[in-house]
Amino acid sequence: MAIDAPPPAPPPAVAPAAISAALTTTNVQVKSDFRGARIVLYGAVFDTGTRPADVVVLVRGPDQPVRLTRKQKVAGVWLNSRPVVFRGAPGFYRAASNRPLEDIANFGVLRRLGAGLDHLTINAPEEQRVDTRYGVRDMVVSRLGADYYDWRRAVVRLKTNAGLYHEDGRGVRFVDRGLFRAEIALPTGAPTGVYRADILLFQDGKPVSRRSRTLTVEKVGVERALYVWAHSRPWSYGLAAMAFALAAGWAASAAFRRD
Repeated sequence: MAIDAPPPAPPPAVAPAAISAALTTTNVQVKSDFRGARIVLYGAVFDTGTRPADVVVLVRGPDQPVRLTRKQKVAGVWLNSRPVVFRGAPGFYRAASNRPLEDIANFGVLRRLGAGLDHLTINAPEEQRVDTRYGVRDMVVSRLGADYYDWRRAVVRLKTNAGLYHEDGRGVRFVDRGLFRAEIALPTGAPTGVYRADILLFQDGKPVSRRSRTLTVEKVGVERALYVWAHSRPWSYGLAAMAFALAAGWAASAAFRRD
């Protein structure tokens, strides 16, 4: 009598890859002699499979309004255009990866994640709506119409020239199997506030794991006292600054009269 063989056991499930990361410091103190800072981000990739992995690090500083104008010719005279204010532009942005972003994921994935200078989310001024392009429903446009992209490029260009925006397709380096590191360079003009670092693990062009870390950049000492005074009591700060300027001018004038 024949006995049916039991069905083959299903292959063991492969646990999804995971990522872990940390910063060498989570607090940067800005003093009068601040000349920028370099912070190291290090981490590890845990993967029970054999699929290749890519790591992308996105660091975004506190949002700051950016006011722009451009020259336009009116009746033969060059005048400034109506100001355009972008209120959702990050004061600092850095995208780092172990290889170029376009080699890691497609356009739609990068746009949804805001990964890279070409996909960085910057809210437009005035009226806003969401337009569907390239199959992605997160491209914000405004009544500026097609000019929106020209203004947006201007924001990115100005911030890049100031050293506040940067994209590095070789900014993440694997130092050993599964171990990686990246550097976050803060320039002298880095804004104060809370920064967010998102560390993403990609496999087959898709994000499979994500970790977020925060970094605080704050003024300390006399600089912080003046900063808090200027923002909490602007009228008294302005009057004190005027009084100090008048006193300094009078002292300089008196010194020159004696000479």
